[in-house]
Amino acid sequence: MTEEILVNVTPMETRAALVDNGVTQEIHIERTANRGMLGNIYVGKVVRVLPGTQSAFVDIGAQRTGFIHVSDIQSADVSGREKRNREPGDIRNAVHEGKKVIVQVTREPLGSKGARLTTQLSLSTRHLVLMPQTGHVGISRLIDDAPERERLQQVLSQSLAAEDMDTVGGFILRTAAQGVGTEEVRADLRFLKHLWESVSRRGKAATKAQLLYGDLPLQLRIVRDLARPSVERILVDSREGFLALQAFCQDYIPEVAGILEHYSGERPLFDLHAVEDEIQRALARKVELPSGGYLVIDQTEAMTTIDVNTGSYVGKDKLEETLLQTNLEAATALARQLRVRNSGGIIIVDFIDMQDPEHRRQLHHALDTAMQRDPAPSRITGVSELGLIQMTRKRSRESLAHTLCEECPACQGRGIQKSAQSVCYDILRQIMRDGRADDKDTLMVLAAQTVVDRLLQEEADNVANLEEFIGKTISFRIEPGYSQEHFDIVLL
Repeated sequence: MTEEILVNVTPMETRAALVDNGVTQEIHIERTANRGMLGNIYVGKVVRVLPGTQSAFVDIGAQRTGFIHVSDIQSADVSGREKRNREPGDIRNAVHEGKKVIVQVTREPLGSKGARLTTQLSLSTRHLVLMPQTGHVGISRLIDDAPERERLQQVLSQSLAAEDMDTVGGFILRTAAQGVGTEEVRADLRFLKHLWESVSRRGKAATKAQLLYGDLPLQLRIVRDLARPSVERILVDSREGFLALQAFCQDYIPEVAGILEHYSGERPLFDLHAVEDEIQRALARKVELPSGGYLVIDQTEAMTTIDVNTGSYVGKDKLEETLLQTNLEAATALARQLRVRNSGGIIIVDFIDMQDPEHRRQLHHALDTAMQRDPAPSRITGVSELGLIQMTRKRSRESLAHTLCEECPACQGRGIQKSAQSVCYDILRQIMRDGRADDKDTLMVLAAQTVVDRLLQEEADNVANLEEFIGKTISFRIEPGYSQEHFDIVLL
């Protein structure tokens, strides 16, 4: 597997893409005017407690108050460490209005919802995650090589003892720690210890809602989190961004500094690697499959639905084999689409119905295998009798569509609008209701081009009959700025 990280830096925004063998797998965008909040730590004040939902709203100094559930509130024992395996209690026993709390953002604000918060804090470096309120020490589950896990356990134990970290908190070695030695781990431990002491000290001194710790900017965060051994090079198209990234890597991730490259070509970096095209495709409803089949992806506030269709694919063998091949191809494609689009929450997939239980088993296995390549945790149910699969994918930041798009002013987010015929009938009904209520002789209808054209042509007889009924003349004027559903009726 050959992976590359592409970083496009401009004064307005920073964009990063993970490309695997020429195929875009992830797209990250951070705009200068509204940097993300994920991972930030704040001093907040509880402004409202909701016992009915066992949650509370917390003012963190942002535009919208954050949201915290009782299950995300740390419950400490006498030593100040978090109680493990506890049952969430009544939120009124944990917080009250006006209480000062130190919280961390675990999910970006989505739509009209504020940030999701937790008091279970964590701080990350390249190799380690510090959890100040726990004493837990462990290794990432994604490291599945038993001898390497045993070696890393020894490295971590020796490093913790050498740096006297007993009072700092718990630590987890990240996936990127594979192959590292004691010196790298000890350097990360020292950095995290000093960072937490600084955050803790500022938190105790704070008297109002404010930011205590902001996560790294996107270009640094991407390299910290995604520069694994399979990444062959990191291309940065900004000289200034390249130098900043180079300095960061030399200080904190020296093993990555050697694969950094400054891209100075004339053709834009994202154009050269077809990432711009991938972004446009990721905003479309329809996704073509190589065989001729296609997916239709609809994202709503409640869930994402995916419909699988055979399209022009007719296969070369039996019908069941054709359906299976389309579904298997769709499973691989949709797993990548979810990752590229960063779609999360509840996902319903309507695969083409198959009767053979073995084919359903193969489909479930193919989807499970494809989703395992996605770093975001997911859970998949079995295939139902109707061919539906329910799944969830962890959502921590806004989807690509939410980042790049806004609600259509013409259809208010419905994705559809009334036909010209329907709007014409709305206009005629409105005239029938109100047309005789005034002594004016003429009514003027202001509407879009498509609506006026239909009123003057297909609906001309209906308009003439209405004029006779109300005893008034009806005239029309095209308003270029009107959407198809928008109209006004003026008495002249």
